[in-house]
Amino acid sequence: MTDPDLVLTSPDRHTPTAAVLPVGEAQDAYPLDRAITDVHALIEQHGYVIALCPQSVPDATVHRLHSVRSMLETDRIAILRPELPPLGLAVLALQLRQLSICDFSPGVLASAARLLAHYIHAGALVGSVAKLDRVPVSLKAHAKSWSPGAQFAVVASPQPQLLRVTGTETPAGPSFGTRLFYAAGQQSTGWITDTLAPAWRVQGATEAALPAESPRWWATGKAGNPGRIVEFAAAIPDISVLYQLVSSVRREECRWCGLELIGDRCGFCSAPLCADPPPEPVPGGRSALAPAVGAGRAALPRAPRP
Repeated sequence: MTDPDLVLTSPDRHTPTAAVLPVGEAQDAYPLDRAITDVHALIEQHGYVIALCPQSVPDATVHRLHSVRSMLETDRIAILRPELPPLGLAVLALQLRQLSICDFSPGVLASAARLLAHYIHAGALVGSVAKLDRVPVSLKAHAKSWSPGAQFAVVASPQPQLLRVTGTETPAGPSFGTRLFYAAGQQSTGWITDTLAPAWRVQGATEAALPAESPRWWATGKAGNPGRIVEFAAAIPDISVLYQLVSSVRREECRWCGLELIGDRCGFCSAPLCADPPPEPVPGGRSALAPAVGAGRAALPRAPRP
């Protein structure tokens, strides 16, 4: 992880913690040579590294991760940036940590991040959507943001939703068993615990620290002054269900790096799964394109109902 507040507490003694690579810090605080040394040590200890980085971080942070991988000249580092808000990303990291003790290969584990992200319902309760640009916001919602005391429930994943909170109405939630994680800035958590959690029929709720990247992602403030926000994420907590979900997807071999993968793209080298054979020459100088095979291999399974 690129930030320590993206590492949620392990739910049991079997789930390992995550290493933190603070590549977003200034060069004098965390120089590149130290980052290279730290990543090399992780590879020596574990064999492979899966680095999760929020979509909202500055480009310089991502460039440093790629620089580390380039300097080490290794294909054992996967740099993943799922389209999830910070707390949702932290929950995804927790799920990958849970699955890391199972019999999945590194390639399957890395490519499983895209699959699991589809089953995480991530959003926030915010006081304004005037500057929010990661979820579609209507002009009417923009105007209502200026009303004193206005509150909006915004869901970014798996499908964008925006709802002005006026009563007991809530955004559409998951149709399977989940646990709710929430983290507060300068906003009361009452609506989350008293209204959202019962409506989504979660199996429990856990409060966490608000990630430093959340105010920037939700456009509510900045680090140290997060503004009116309570971020939340509901996800499958049961490792047996997660295992069944990932193992139910057909495994392929990456045509570029040779690692196992699920879905349509390798998590380590980002090469797409290409099942089409190259064109074959035929008499007359034309090329015959063989019909596509396995076009549906990347299809995700339907959400399980624990």
